[in-house]
Amino acid sequence: MNQPKIAYFINQYPKVSHSFIRREILAMERQGFAIQRIALRGWDAKLVDADDLREREHTRYVLQAGVTGLILAVIHISLTHPVRFFGALKLALKMSIHADRPWPFHLACLAEACRIIPWLKESGVRHVHAHFGDNSTEVAMLIEALGAASYSFTVHRTEFDRPEFLKLGEKIRHASFVVAISSFARSQLYRWADYADWPKVHVVHCGLEQTFYDVQAVPIPSAPRVVCVGRLCEEKGQMLLVDAVSRLVQKGTNIELVLAGDGDMRPELESQILRHKLQDNVRITGWISSAQVREEILAARALVLPSFSEGLPVVIMEAMALRRPILTTYVAGIPELIRPGVDGWLFPAGDVDGLVTVLEEFLATPIETLERMGEAARQRVLERHSVDTEAKKLAQLFHSII
Repeated sequence: MNQPKIAYFINQYPKVSHSFIRREILAMERQGFAIQRIALRGWDAKLVDADDLREREHTRYVLQAGVTGLILAVIHISLTHPVRFFGALKLALKMSIHADRPWPFHLACLAEACRIIPWLKESGVRHVHAHFGDNSTEVAMLIEALGAASYSFTVHRTEFDRPEFLKLGEKIRHASFVVAISSFARSQLYRWADYADWPKVHVVHCGLEQTFYDVQAVPIPSAPRVVCVGRLCEEKGQMLLVDAVSRLVQKGTNIELVLAGDGDMRPELESQILRHKLQDNVRITGWISSAQVREEILAARALVLPSFSEGLPVVIMEAMALRRPILTTYVAGIPELIRPGVDGWLFPAGDVDGLVTVLEEFLATPIETLERMGEAARQRVLERHSVDTEAKKLAQLFHSII
């Protein structure tokens, strides 16, 4: 029996912050699918994870051939399929009306779709799945308009910052189905989709591989250390976390904070750390591999994530699988997973006083209680976020259309 074939299309792949996509692709292959990886860029990106380096070898890159490759692709498709090309051109221009990016950007999406089509035909792929509802999904939609393949897409979080500009309703209308990573994400898609298209939207959680669950239990350390994992940026709230640590230190509270990650806000965070004289309390790791992230989580008592905007962070699932309680915000899909007093603590986003209070409660909690919370967290995420269980749900959706 021939393997069902699907192409995954992502703006940048592999990417340090997109390990959840890699896990999903590998899980879909375990479900018996042949997966073609396609990305706009990423062939020269800095990678620290051996798994990502291997994935790059299996990925084709749309922009690697430069503008010449795009122009030749447009000429070929426009000459061989003029009617469909004209229809796709009209759709691309429609996407530029009241958008946050001008019409040349949308024509570039059309050119990228033309570039991908020969690859799909070459491999026999008739369906494309995109991650994120931005330009990656627009390219997939234009591939469908050109008659080459149907498409579906997964929505995470950033799409809800500018849904009108992204024309989410239009993308849902043309899609075979849409995946939301949480019930909250599904509710937001309902806001922008026609009621007739609501049945297209399905919840499939991001998942963790068995290796996360198979890690031997590591006792929660006595050191009063918390770790925050993620890109150093405004939306993750690390500046608020440094302010909270400063307040605790001023009160004489012993606390250590590890900021595991890197990003645009690193210089500002480093300045804030120096300003508050927290060099002995706060450490920034820079980009680290998945194995190193795991080590940092296990070396801490808990994961803290003071995010202002999220979908449902995979790092929360990873920490729960490693038996660590979670301190995080009432944002988006997070309360669907974290149970206050059972798996960790929740506090209002942007509330430094609330964050300080939660950190004080956490630091005063006996290790034995934290151990019980960690075990509850592990069981919770095991039930809800096994990558192979979630891949089976996704496989059923794919089988229904190919």
